[in-house]
Amino acid sequence: MRFAKLQATGNDFVLIEAAGLERDWGATARDMCQRRFGVGADGLILLLGSTVADFRMRIFNSDGSEAEVCGNGLRCFGRYAVDCRLAEPDKALSVETTSGIRQVEPCADGRFRVGMGGPRFAPQDIPLAALTDKVPVVDYPVHVDGTELLLTFVSMGNPHGVCFVEEVASFPLSELGPVVEHHDLFPQRLNFEVAEVVSRSEIRMRVWERGVGETLSCGSGACAVVVAARLHDYVDSRVDVVLPGGRLAVEWYGEGEVYLSGTAELVFAGVWVESSVLPEER
Repeated sequence: MRFAKLQATGNDFVLIEAAGLERDWGATARDMCQRRFGVGADGLILLLGSTVADFRMRIFNSDGSEAEVCGNGLRCFGRYAVDCRLAEPDKALSVETTSGIRQVEPCADGRFRVGMGGPRFAPQDIPLAALTDKVPVVDYPVHVDGTELLLTFVSMGNPHGVCFVEEVASFPLSELGPVVEHHDLFPQRLNFEVAEVVSRSEIRMRVWERGVGETLSCGSGACAVVVAARLHDYVDSRVDVVLPGGRLAVEWYGEGEVYLSGTAELVFAGVWVESSVLPEER
C-alpha cells in the first residue's frame, strides 16, 4: 500500500490514495502513526473521490478515532494533489470533509490558504454536556486537578476550548491536557488550546489535540484561538499565530468564514508492507 508522508508546521500526516481500498482504517492509523514501530505521524489522511467536490478527505487521529476536519491536513492534502498533478497549481480545489466542503487555494509564495468555514458557538455545536443560555460561551469555568480554567468554546467543525494565559511556555499542558480532553463536560472530547496574546496581530499558542496529544501545530486550533481572541477583542482581523512548529496566518472579520494560511511539504513516499504479505523468514 503506497503512502506519502507530509507535514504542515510540524503537524505530520500519512496520506494514502484510498479509492477502492478496503481496510479497518482506524486500526491502520494506529499502526502507521506509531513513531517507533510505524511510519510515525499525528494522523492518517485518505484521499478519495467525491460526487460533490474535487476530492473527499477522511482523517484519522493517531489513536484510530476519526476527526471531522483538519486545517493542517487540508493544506497537506492540497500540497499532495498539486505535487502529484492531481490538481492545477494555480486553481483552488474543493475538498469534501465530514464537516462540509472546504476550499484549498495554492498561493504564489508556495503556501496554501484554506477556507475553514464559519465558526459555531452554540453549546450543542461543541458539544457541551452542560446547558447554558449564554452564546457564545466565553470564559466558562472548568475545574481540573484543583485548577480553574476559563474556557471559550468554538466549533470549527470540530470542538475547541481556548484558555488565555499569561505565558504558554510554562503552562502544564501535558498534565492538564488529557484531563480536559476527557472531561465529563465534553461528550465528544475536546481539542484544548492555551494562548498568549502578544499584540493585536500576534498570538502564541500550544495545543492538546483530541486523539493525538500535544502536537507542534493545529490549523483548526489556530482558527479557534483567533476567533476566541476576537470575541474578547484582544486582536484585529488578521493575526499571526506562533506555534512550536512554526507560524500560521489566520483571518476572521467577526462573521463568516475563517481563513487559514501556511506552508505544507511533501517529506517522503514509500510502501507500507502489511504483516500478512511479508516474506517468510529464511
